[in-house]
Amino acid sequence: MQLLHLDSSILGDASASRGMSAAIVDAFRRQNPQATVVYRDLIADPIPHLDGPIAAGFRPIGASEFDQAALAEHARSEALVKELLTSDVIVIGAPMYNFSVASQLKAWIDRVTQPGRTFQYTSQGPVGLANGKKVVIASTRGGMYSEGPAMAMDFQEAYLKAMFGFLGITDVHFLRAEQLSKGAELRDLSIRAAHAAVAAFTDELALA
Repeated sequence: MQLLHLDSSILGDASASRGMSAAIVDAFRRQNPQATVVYRDLIADPIPHLDGPIAAGFRPIGASEFDQAALAEHARSEALVKELLTSDVIVIGAPMYNFSVASQLKAWIDRVTQPGRTFQYTSQGPVGLANGKKVVIASTRGGMYSEGPAMAMDFQEAYLKAMFGFLGITDVHFLRAEQLSKGAELRDLSIRAAHAAVAAFTDELALA
C-alpha cells in the first residue's frame, strides 16, 4: 500500500492544513506500518506551471523538438503521474487562497491530468482512469464557506471534488477548519475541532 502526501500551504510551521495533513498521515502510518509514504511539499519544491513545451510531454499539441529543460520537465510529469497512479490513498493539505486552491497545487493537478493515463476521451465524453483510490483533504479557510452566504464563493473544495471525480476518483473526504482569520480564540477552537474530526475519521478507517 502506498500513500501520497501533498502539502500546499505557504505558511510553514504556522499552517493549519499542514498540521492536519500530518495528523492524517501519522494515523495512517500507525494503522499501516508496512505502507510506503511518498511526500511532496509543493511550496519547498514547487512544480513549474504548464507551458507549451511542458504540456507537449503528455498532450499532442504538435511540438516535436525540446531542449534539456523541457525534457527534464517531461520526466517530472511522468514521475508525478506515476506517484498518483501507484498510490492507494492521497492526503492533501489544501488551504483556500482567494476562494480557490494554491497555484502550486493547481500546478500538480495540471501535471497529473493526462489523457490516456488518468482520463480518456470517449464518444460519450471523458472517462476517469484513476479509479479505486481514496482522497483525504485537509481543507482550511479564513472565513465560513461550508454554510451561509459565502458558500457560492467556494471554488476550493468544489473544484477539488470535481477534479478528482473527472479522474475517476469519487471517494473524496474533506476534513475542514474554517474561520481561521476571525481571531485567535475562534481559530484555536476551529483547529481543535478539526483535529478531533481527523481523529474520529481515522478511527473509522481503522474499523472499516
